[in-house]
Amino acid sequence: MSSFLDSAQTSLKICGVTLAGDAEQLIELGVHALGVNFWPSSKRFITPAAATPILQASQGEIVRVGVFVNADPGLVRRLLEDDLIDLAQFHGDESPAYCAPFAAAGLPFIKAIGVSHAGSLENVADYAATAILLDTPAPGVYGGTGEKFDWTHARAFIDTHPDIPVLLAGGITPENAAEAIHQLHPAALDIASGAELAPGVKDFDKVKALLAALTEH
Repeated sequence: MSSFLDSAQTSLKICGVTLAGDAEQLIELGVHALGVNFWPSSKRFITPAAATPILQASQGEIVRVGVFVNADPGLVRRLLEDDLIDLAQFHGDESPAYCAPFAAAGLPFIKAIGVSHAGSLENVADYAATAILLDTPAPGVYGGTGEKFDWTHARAFIDTHPDIPVLLAGGITPENAAEAIHQLHPAALDIASGAELAPGVKDFDKVKALLAALTEH
């Protein structure tokens, strides 16, 4: 997992996986991480029970990220402690107080931040997160919109916080992935709609193009 969040080389996370066959192909192609979305209102929702065989089969082959929105912390902790996921991703309105017990217990997590202006990132260090994900603000939807935000704010944050691994999300596609890497050098690109045929169904031509963009840098 340390190489996935190593800022020296941008990795690729494909989020919103719902099918075992898609997970297998991501592993075969060498994608660094996959995300499964446990938020019931997501277009890419999968229940923990349905995700379990996918996650068990993927163990040790790819970094497994569970995406949560204002979830019961007990559920998150159970999935981490049962080794069904390697990382939790908090993509809702979770506060530093919500995140503190995970940090204190050494349980790894990503905190997603919707970036609407420079002030969006003022208190990020308070989360004590393993990594920070910068995304397009989507109140009530919590990501997955396929819309890009102003990357200048991400550039400023990365420059001033070189010790915090940053994942970049929001409107990244095969057409602009190389530009994102060139401009920002994030630890990882986090992509859902930009690598899909339909919500929760991956487009592997797009995945291959995204991986090719990584190798250009």
